[in-house]
Amino acid sequence: MLRLTGDRGLAERINWLLRIIPFGYILFVLAIFLKLRMLHSQLHALYIDMNLLDNLIAIGSVMLVSFWTLWLPPRGRSIALAALNVLLTALIFSDLVYYRYFRDFITVPVLLQAGQVGELGGSIRSLIYPYDLWLIADWGAWLALKLGMMALKKGFGRGGQGQDQPVFQQANRLADGGAGTLSEAARRQERRRRLLGRFSAGVIAFAVGFVLAVGPIRHYAKTWAGDLFENNWWNVSLYNVTGLLGFHFYDASKYVMEQLSGTDTVSAQEQTEIKRWFDEARSRRAVQNETFGAYAGSNVIVIQAEAFMNFMIGKQIGGQEITPHFNRLMEDSLYYPNYYHQTGQGRTSDADFSSHSSLHPLPAGSVAMRYPSHTFDVLPRILKEQGGYTAEAFHAYEGSFWNRNNMYQAMGYDRFFSKKDFTMDEPLGWSLGDKSFFRQSLARMTQEKQPFYNFLITLSSHHPYTLPADKKELDTGEFEGTVFGDYLQSVHYVDAALGELVEGLKQAGLWDNTILYFYGDHDNSLTDKADYERFLGKSLSDLDMHQIMNQVPLLIHLPDGNLTGTDDRPAGQLDMAPSLLHLLGISSAPYYMMGNNLFAGAETERLVVLRSGAFTDGGLYYIPSADNRFENGQCYDLESRLPIGIERCRAPYEEAQTRLRISDTIITGDLIADFRKEN
Repeated sequence: MLRLTGDRGLAERINWLLRIIPFGYILFVLAIFLKLRMLHSQLHALYIDMNLLDNLIAIGSVMLVSFWTLWLPPRGRSIALAALNVLLTALIFSDLVYYRYFRDFITVPVLLQAGQVGELGGSIRSLIYPYDLWLIADWGAWLALKLGMMALKKGFGRGGQGQDQPVFQQANRLADGGAGTLSEAARRQERRRRLLGRFSAGVIAFAVGFVLAVGPIRHYAKTWAGDLFENNWWNVSLYNVTGLLGFHFYDASKYVMEQLSGTDTVSAQEQTEIKRWFDEARSRRAVQNETFGAYAGSNVIVIQAEAFMNFMIGKQIGGQEITPHFNRLMEDSLYYPNYYHQTGQGRTSDADFSSHSSLHPLPAGSVAMRYPSHTFDVLPRILKEQGGYTAEAFHAYEGSFWNRNNMYQAMGYDRFFSKKDFTMDEPLGWSLGDKSFFRQSLARMTQEKQPFYNFLITLSSHHPYTLPADKKELDTGEFEGTVFGDYLQSVHYVDAALGELVEGLKQAGLWDNTILYFYGDHDNSLTDKADYERFLGKSLSDLDMHQIMNQVPLLIHLPDGNLTGTDDRPAGQLDMAPSLLHLLGISSAPYYMMGNNLFAGAETERLVVLRSGAFTDGGLYYIPSADNRFENGQCYDLESRLPIGIERCRAPYEEAQTRLRISDTIITGDLIADFRKEN
């Protein structure tokens, strides 16, 4: 029996326990497991709690990424576990911050855009909360333990008596690989025993981790998550099956396979089915009525407004209109209150791509980053080739952000004016204030050859929505000092900038020969229902909140002002390209576009599909569940705004899934280039 005397013996006993194989490793697994639990507890958008199987998956996944450390000698194992702890903690923290803004998890394509992270600045800082420090609580505990042991040893120096102490020191030497006074043969045998022990421990840890992680995942895959890994579902749905570490393993392996296989191969049968779908879509979209070509030769200015949502249009706070200039424009323009953003992880980049190509964004990453060299039927290039337009893009930010320098060249723009082309005379938020941005952009427009197509991306209403005091003109009342109040304040500023641009267009003589197409790019990432209920003065259902977070306003002002009013039918960002082509007298029939033509007539059916799998046709509204099983989603009747039988949504759900699959296949397989070669 080992018996140590005094506190020095206690310190050595603790030190010995920390160095034997199972104890330190178990502490590591427990620490990372608790951090995964902490992350899940803060993902407020998820409606699935971690059950026993989810806990087993989490523990098993931690063992699968760390079992190899048991093959190392004690000192090397300690260093490896410490390094792995830091890396996994950083991953968990990064996912948590990313989720707070994007409501999604980091993927490999997103990591390839990591150079943008440093440019997010204050937006990222505002997403870090004090209680995130709990993620490194184990580091503090480990440091305190080490310091305590050092203090005990220092206090007792090299003294300390006790007849059993040499026995304990020998145990320490054996754990560390020391041979003591053993013979050479005994030392070799002892080394083999230690190697075999470490190898066996690692194999056992791998086997246990594999069973704990893969067993429940296979159970899910054989029950409610049957075809999850074959379909482009939300990353959140995948996370609910695999856990965080399993999700990242699947995402990384899928990305590697994509890169090794190159452009996805699409079977001849699938290509035929895709062509058949587009043939049917063209008949719905390519309608030549009295509006077709009614504005041929007009200039076109498209404004994509950052985080500009629909819920505050026409609303007041403290007796002030939040968007007075937008409200005035509505009087002689077309306004679409049920216009949906259809973005995914790419957010602003997705809104840009989908609006110009009439294809859905990808479920992971952005097209601009992953497939900028693939062929798409995009509005700027079509207008240049078919209408003799000059096409230019304006955005007062870094040209490399979202790979715009390369993507805009591929889209056919004659020139892209980025941050380096603007004078920073109104620094605000991320870059240049929108008032100066519009003013400088307009000065360049007046020098352009007409007709022109100009695409402008605003920036002043970007998260975290902080304006300097001299730019705040809205009394936000009870929301003063809150992020929600700051959002309203920034939107009010952008609206004022829009008003100045309209006046500038009139003074420059461009207003009467220009189509103005203004829409929001995505939601504001503020999901606290209580804020919206206080602002709107009523309680909100799940349907209300889903629509609020996905609806952005669309306003189309036409040169003669003949088409005005509010169109309540559903519409989405994919509808922009075919609709503008229609007004300009250019048929969209030859092009592979998936959106609706907003001017095809009231009798034309409209199905608007969101990247999440949600959809609406104006009568029905479907919200997918967290596990993404159709039968677990909610089907609503928009007239009564009450849930109805799920089967009512089955047919449009299947069509929505078909559209997402076709769009993804078109993009990843570069099918438009192949189709063009065949013609």
